[in-house]
Amino acid sequence: MSSTLLPPGGRTRLRLVTEGARTGSARAGRPTRSDRARPQAARAAAARAAAARRGPGGQRPRRRPPGGSRRRALASSRRRLRIGVVMLVVVLLALAGRLTQLQGFNAATYARQAEKQRMQEITLPAVRGEITDRHGATLAQDVDARAVYANPSVIADPAAVAAKLSPLVGQPADTIEKRITRDRKLLFVYIARGLDPGVKAKVEKLDLKGVGVLDERRRVYPNDSVGAGVIGYTRFGDNDLLVGNGGIELAYDDVLRGRDGTRTLETDPAGREIPSAHSSEKAPVEGSDLRLTLDTDIQWEAQTAIADAVRENQAVAGTIVIMDPHTGDILAMADSPDFDPNNVGAANSDALGNRSTAFAFEPGSVEKVIPMAAALDSGLITATTPVTVPPSIRRGGSPIGDSETHGTLQLTAAGVLAHSSNIGTVLISEKVGAAGLEATMRDFGLGQPTGLGFPGESGGQLAPSTKWSASQAATVAYGQGMSVTALQMATVYATIANGGVRMTPRLVDAIGASGGAMVPTQRAPGVRVVSEQTARTLSDMLEQVITTNGTAPAAAVPGYRVAGKTGTANQIIPSCGCYFGPNGQSYVSSFIGYAPADNPRVVIAVVLDNPKAEHFGGLTAAPAFQKVMTFTLATLGVPPAGSAAPHLPLTQPGTAADGRTTDQTTAGGAGDGAVAPAGAAPADATGGQGTNPAAGGSPPSG
Repeated sequence: MSSTLLPPGGRTRLRLVTEGARTGSARAGRPTRSDRARPQAARAAAARAAAARRGPGGQRPRRRPPGGSRRRALASSRRRLRIGVVMLVVVLLALAGRLTQLQGFNAATYARQAEKQRMQEITLPAVRGEITDRHGATLAQDVDARAVYANPSVIADPAAVAAKLSPLVGQPADTIEKRITRDRKLLFVYIARGLDPGVKAKVEKLDLKGVGVLDERRRVYPNDSVGAGVIGYTRFGDNDLLVGNGGIELAYDDVLRGRDGTRTLETDPAGREIPSAHSSEKAPVEGSDLRLTLDTDIQWEAQTAIADAVRENQAVAGTIVIMDPHTGDILAMADSPDFDPNNVGAANSDALGNRSTAFAFEPGSVEKVIPMAAALDSGLITATTPVTVPPSIRRGGSPIGDSETHGTLQLTAAGVLAHSSNIGTVLISEKVGAAGLEATMRDFGLGQPTGLGFPGESGGQLAPSTKWSASQAATVAYGQGMSVTALQMATVYATIANGGVRMTPRLVDAIGASGGAMVPTQRAPGVRVVSEQTARTLSDMLEQVITTNGTAPAAAVPGYRVAGKTGTANQIIPSCGCYFGPNGQSYVSSFIGYAPADNPRVVIAVVLDNPKAEHFGGLTAAPAFQKVMTFTLATLGVPPAGSAAPHLPLTQPGTAADGRTTDQTTAGGAGDGAVAPAGAAPADATGGQGTNPAAGGSPPSG
């Protein structure tokens, strides 16, 4: 490095010279003369050129740097390039970060979400418990079936798919199409359920996109309508699973249903299962079996008999209840009309349900045993207590008569029951009093459900005696102005047959436990209603009803002693709210009894709703009772009676067999109840006489 001192008047400059940059100087180590002269000449030439450029004014013009525009353009391009590179780097970094998030931190989460979109969870219904009769005969069971389903979201031509499926599933094509098109976003809808297993191969052969077949169970009832009113039926509920819908199927649904399982499977875009894909399954737990108290053979006979009675008597409907009086076990409950639980859709809605427990009616004379029991148990009467029965009486301004006109009758208490005298029953009931009568009725189980626990069971209607009008206090004594069910009245007679102890009716004998063992259900303890002596006396009185002097000789069973009572009651006509309508009267006819009377084994109640051919219970219901009782005693192997029936006097000494005095000339006889003057208003079940403006009498009863 060297410094050069300029001549006077010049500028001092510091030159940085790289060693060896100039030729020869490095070798000499100092400048030569010619080297020193060259800069001076160069400076002089430069000065002259500068003076020439200043021009006349001597001002130096502003000099534009050589190549300026080119350098500015280049700088702008470089700046844009740098910005672009920076932006590209930012984008790449963002993508790299997202990729790291997806593949690293949240990889498992997103994988699960993607898998979830392909997974379907299908409920695996538990096998519903079997229902059998008391001997183990199957009444209801599950069998293998198939369900056809669709994935509407992937079906391109619903009409074509529906047309192909229609003949296989037995449903109209337009119905199937509507199911598919109702919501095209759905991934699963049922097309048909409960199909035979053979349909699976036929549907799969069609190879329809978005259509599949599932294994499932179907409920079947091998005996068709036999016991249907008791067993009930099933339907597919809101969760597409079988649920009970009436009868035992409903009452014990939680026991029968078990616990459903689930199956999770992976499907392709068409909704079909991917065989090799991941799947999991939670096995269902089978429901418990039920063994009922029903006897299938007796049930079948009861249904046949009530159907015949309804048809022969041109009745609207009818029902039969058969009980064991000592246990409360129900051997049969039969209705007409009935229905087939295998095809509920074809049934009349009126046939569904159970009339024995749901149909409440005014019982009429079958209820007369209760005031008799109250009077006997209180010591107010005996079977032979004389009762003078006038042609009619008035209570609360309403006349009360018997089914047939007669003069004054001289009957015994047993005769009042055998001849079914309304007047005589009212006179005996008045000895007990309204409060005493009500208490005894409730002790027998009236005015409340029986405790059977059956769905839809009615407790009937029995108003407090404090609300009874004078006329209702009389009519309640012979079964009008209150209501009962056939099962309630069967329980009343079972109480008498069981020595005065009321047993709670029972339908379920045992419930299945783990391992297949059947555990008997607990029986409710009996409740004493009347003394054993009262029950025995009352039973002897009821045997007189079956004699030729009573109202029901048609109920007699050869070889057996039978005790029972007829009933013929008016029922309110809905169109007018009265007993006597413009088209006549509407009746409920009944007979309830038991056998053998000396050692009761079976109680049977027969009730007919509005028979038109005949209406007296002794002519309509008693024959059906006789038919079913004969069959039931034989089926149970009950031996014939070992003793003769007792003979109780029905009339007072010196009178005819029907209670008339020998000098009476008025037509009389043993009717089945009372005849009220036309226009009588109903004594309603909640207290008080009806409000029909034509009221002038009490409703008839048998």
